[in-house]
Amino acid sequence: MWNRNRLNNLFFLLGLATVVVMLFTFDVSFSELWQHLCHAGYWLVPIVGVWAVIYAINAWSWQLIVKSKCDEGEHVSFPSIYRLTIIGYALNYATPVGGLGGEPYRIMELSRTISKEHATSSVILYAMMHIYAHFWFWFVSIFLYLFLAAVGDLALTPVLMVLFFLAIVLCVTAFALFIRGYRHGVVKMLMSWVARIPGLRGWGRRFMSNHEQTINEVDEQIAALRNQDKPTFYRSFALEFFSRIVQSLEIFFMLLLFDIDCGGGFTGLMLTFLHSVLILSFTSLLANLIGFLPMQLGVQEGGFVLSIAALGLSAALGIFVSIICRVRELLWIALGLVLMKWK
Repeated sequence: MWNRNRLNNLFFLLGLATVVVMLFTFDVSFSELWQHLCHAGYWLVPIVGVWAVIYAINAWSWQLIVKSKCDEGEHVSFPSIYRLTIIGYALNYATPVGGLGGEPYRIMELSRTISKEHATSSVILYAMMHIYAHFWFWFVSIFLYLFLAAVGDLALTPVLMVLFFLAIVLCVTAFALFIRGYRHGVVKMLMSWVARIPGLRGWGRRFMSNHEQTINEVDEQIAALRNQDKPTFYRSFALEFFSRIVQSLEIFFMLLLFDIDCGGGFTGLMLTFLHSVLILSFTSLLANLIGFLPMQLGVQEGGFVLSIAALGLSAALGIFVSIICRVRELLWIALGLVLMKWK
């Protein structure tokens, strides 16, 4: 049986391998990469630094959930939650299948301070909240695009209308599934699905039989958040949604770097920021639809190019944005690895 230290080392090596792979999978040469970095110049500071704010908002959202799950005598400080947030997302960048590497690590580390059931339920609830807010971000962005198209700022083609309709259907379906999960829990449902997969049926049934009580307790705690503590649920959701808006500043800064400000002034800057929201939304939607690739290699880059081109901007700008975002990811993954070893 592997202990926590061995698992910690395994996660660390996985992240380290990601950094190495990342360095050798840039779509440009190192000389071209250096030119892009020089072009970014001092703008790299706010582009990279805004993620300190984003992760702080994520940590705040998660801490609200942790507090709602803790019994009297259990406490996790905000610096600890902030540290685990950065490490968790660093590991999520490193792993395939939609970025699930950070959640097991968070449960493992959080269970040092609070009970394993509370750690598991709070991590699952936060992961659900993070994804739930994503779907709402995509949903709202569709109507934002339609509004900008109605006022003549953006073009609306038949192809886009079909894609938007499909995206709305996807989001509404996801909302229904999440509401069901928040009412009744999700662990038992997910394990029952696993137990139907050929090759995993025996293991899934044994796991459900041996851990039935724990699974039921975790599901009860998941359901309790929305059913019994709605203020915490909505505050956590609002913070997660707001973090997407703040994340749009990263793209906003890069558009300003290319002197793209829609005419300047308050109105022009606000319009540029709304375009940044749309670019982030559509790029993240594409990246998550094909999230089985580690770090969404190639998908994120293509997503930026397509999203930016859809707004009538140059493909060269899309390539620049994707490369700078990849550098930012690399820096934050490296910081996450440092935090894994420095407690």
